[in-house]
Amino acid sequence: MSELFNGFASGLDAVFTLNNLFYCFLGALLGTFVGVLPGVGPLVTIALLLPFTFLLDPSAALIMLAGIYYGSAYGGSTTSILLNIPGETSSVITCLDGHAMARQGRAGPALAISAIGSFFAGSVATIIIALCAPLLSSLALLFGPADYFSLMLLGLVGAIVLAQGSLLKAFAVMVLGMLLGLMGVDVNSGTERYTFGIIQLTDGISFVALAMGLFGISEIIRVVSLREQSTGNVIPHGRVLLSRDDLRQSAGPVLRGTLIGSLFGLLPGGGGALATFCSYTVEKKVSANPEQFGHGAIAGVAGPESANNAAAQTSFIPLLTLGLPSNGTMALMAGAMMIHGITPGPQFITDQPTLFWSVIASMWIGNIMLLALNLPLVGVWVQLLRIPYRLLYPVIIMFCCIGIYSVASSSFDIFTAALFGLIGFALVAYDYEPAPLLMGFILGPLMEENLRRAMMMSRGRYAVFIEEPISLCLLLMALVLLAITVLPSIKTKREHIFTE
Repeated sequence: MSELFNGFASGLDAVFTLNNLFYCFLGALLGTFVGVLPGVGPLVTIALLLPFTFLLDPSAALIMLAGIYYGSAYGGSTTSILLNIPGETSSVITCLDGHAMARQGRAGPALAISAIGSFFAGSVATIIIALCAPLLSSLALLFGPADYFSLMLLGLVGAIVLAQGSLLKAFAVMVLGMLLGLMGVDVNSGTERYTFGIIQLTDGISFVALAMGLFGISEIIRVVSLREQSTGNVIPHGRVLLSRDDLRQSAGPVLRGTLIGSLFGLLPGGGGALATFCSYTVEKKVSANPEQFGHGAIAGVAGPESANNAAAQTSFIPLLTLGLPSNGTMALMAGAMMIHGITPGPQFITDQPTLFWSVIASMWIGNIMLLALNLPLVGVWVQLLRIPYRLLYPVIIMFCCIGIYSVASSSFDIFTAALFGLIGFALVAYDYEPAPLLMGFILGPLMEENLRRAMMMSRGRYAVFIEEPISLCLLLMALVLLAITVLPSIKTKREHIFTE
C-alpha cells in the first residue's frame, strides 16, 4: 500500500507542473468542445485531435489524450440532453430521460447530475486503476509469447461479440483491419508484402491517416450526405441547480452506475454501451416508480452517465497493464503511445513508473477540471450548438488535413485519409461497425509477432498454445464466449439489446 501512495504522490508531483497542468486542461477543454458537437463521440474526437499531440513530450501527450477522451465523453451528454442527439452509442440511453427533462424545463438539473455523476464515477474509477493496474502488470510479467497471442485473440473475440449488428460483419471488418496492418515490410525477412508496388506503402499505412479518415472524415461525409443541419431548436438549460429531492433520487443510481461501469469497462471489446444499458435496466427494476422512466426520471440520467464515465476510465486498465486495447478508442490510444515510442503493457509500469502514475493522477485532476468546466460553460456549449453544420465541417476538414500532413509531411497520407473516409462511410451505410477494423489494424501485427515468437521458441509446435496453462485458459475463454454468443436465446437477447 505504501508503494501505491508513493507512486500516486510521484504522479501528482509530475502533473503539478505548469506545462502538464496546461495540457491536462487543454485536453479536457478540447475534448468537451468537440464532444459537444452532435454525432462526434470520443472515438472521432481523439481521431481528429490526435496529430496535435505529436509535437509534445510523451508525458504531456498522454495526459492531453486522456483528457480529450473523458472530456469528449462528458460533452456527449450535452447534445443528448438538449438536442436528443447522442454523440455516441453509450449516450443513447441518456436521451430517453435527459431530453424528456429538458422538454419539461429541467435541462439544468439533467446537465448538473450528468456532470456530478460522471465526476464521482471517474474519481472512483481512477482509484480502481491505481489499485488494480500494478497487480495486473505484475501478473502480466508471467506471460510468454503464446499467452500474449491468446490474450489478443480473446480481445478480438470480445470486440466481435460486443460489436453492434452481425457477428459475421464484425469478423469480416476485423480481418480487413488485420490485413491492412500487415502491409509494408516483413520485420523478419525484410521483404515487401501487400504494397502493390506503391513505394509509399513500404512503411505500411499511416495510423493517423487511417484513424482520421475512418472516423473523422467519414462522419463528415455521412452528415453532408444526409444534409443534416443545425435545427437551432436548442432547449434553454435554465438554472444548473439540483434540489434536495434530486440529490436523494440520484445518490443510489450514481453508486450503482459507478460499480456497473467499472466492471464493464474491463471487458475485452469494451462495454461502455452495454454498461449504460445495464445501468438503466437496473434502475428501472429497483425504482418504486418505473413508469416515470422515459418521461424525465433523473435516475435514468444519473445511473447511465455514471456508468459511461466509469467504463471509460477503467478501460485504460487492460491497455496499460496488458497492452490490450479493449475498444476502438483504446486502440487509438495504443497507436498514439507507440508513435511516441511507448509500448503499452506490463513493462510500461515497471520501466516508466513516473509516466504511468502521472497519467493516473492527471485523470483525477482532469475530472475536477471537467466538473468546473461543464457546469459554468453550459451556456457556451448551447451557443456552439446553434452554429450551422455547413460552417463547422469545412473548418474540421481543414484541421484534419493540416494534422495529417504535419505528422510525416506526406500528401499521400491526405489521400489515404480521404480513401478511408469513403470506406468508413460505406461501412456505416451497410451496417458494418468500423471500430473492429481499427482494433484488427493495431492487434494484427502484434499477434503475428507473438505467433512467430511462440513458434520459434517451440520449434514449430502448434501444441504450445494449449500446453501453456495461461494460454489454454485464455483460448477456452474465447471459445466459451463465442459458444455462448451463438446460442439462439443469447443471440436474440444480444440483438434486442443493440436494437434498444
